[in-house]
Amino acid sequence: MAEKAKQHHLHRGFAFSLPVSVVVLGIAYIYLSTVFVFIDRWLGLFSSPGIANAVVFTAIASMCVFTYRAAISADPGRVPSTYMPDVEDAESPIHEIKRKGGDLRYCQKCSHYKPPRAHHCRVCKRCVLRMDHHCIWINNCVGHANYKVFFIFVMYAVIACIYSLVLLVGSLAYDGTQDEEKNGGSFRTVYVVSGILLVPLSIALCVLLGWHIYLVLHNKTTIEYHEGVRALWLAEKGGSIYKHPYDLGPYENLTSVLGPNILSWLWPTANHIGSGLRFRTVYDLTQGASASK
Repeated sequence: MAEKAKQHHLHRGFAFSLPVSVVVLGIAYIYLSTVFVFIDRWLGLFSSPGIANAVVFTAIASMCVFTYRAAISADPGRVPSTYMPDVEDAESPIHEIKRKGGDLRYCQKCSHYKPPRAHHCRVCKRCVLRMDHHCIWINNCVGHANYKVFFIFVMYAVIACIYSLVLLVGSLAYDGTQDEEKNGGSFRTVYVVSGILLVPLSIALCVLLGWHIYLVLHNKTTIEYHEGVRALWLAEKGGSIYKHPYDLGPYENLTSVLGPNILSWLWPTANHIGSGLRFRTVYDLTQGASASK
């Protein structure tokens, strides 16, 4: 049953939108300007350093495109129509309930129960397993099945932007004003446009990557972070201590998202993620420790 659920949400149709088109055009512009302007004018495209930098940057850009395509086309995780929480299952000690009433979480719009960490997306008009957020830049939800690929796409995008920015600065420093009259300022426009695009983009992507590194290390989603802030406030108000139930420790949290094999962390594989209907909790670790004594 779990395997069928996992296979069911691996892929979805590829859908273009205006934000996706903007991203695709941005990637194409940054790649072309970096290779054929910055590298060529600074190092010479057919020199040994130029070829080496062009090959490395092309590899990073290719991974950006590949992971971006995967993030768009991968279904984030669909709740099976037959899902039913088993409150008597000893292996599932934690069941999320509604804040009001204490009932098991039920989606009135989808007409089924919600598994732990699942939420209804108003844009996709369905429940998404381990939903993080809906991202307009991939025209898709970021959820259980495509979170890793989204994470490494952002990482590759950060590397590509910073790399391109370094090459831009190096090319500008090398150029100076020596070819200004010869080129008639034609490359000046490329430099200005690239700078206007790369500087804020690099900052925004670095902030986004930093945010998701924090979430990964604490095994939280964006939704759970905001819910946790409220839960922490309520716990302190009531004189108790709140701990995120899915926080298993930095290394366990990291491997639950990126996989147990460190060699596959930078590759968009998702064979380790499971069905998305149940997740390990602190309670599991406590039970395991008690059983081993």
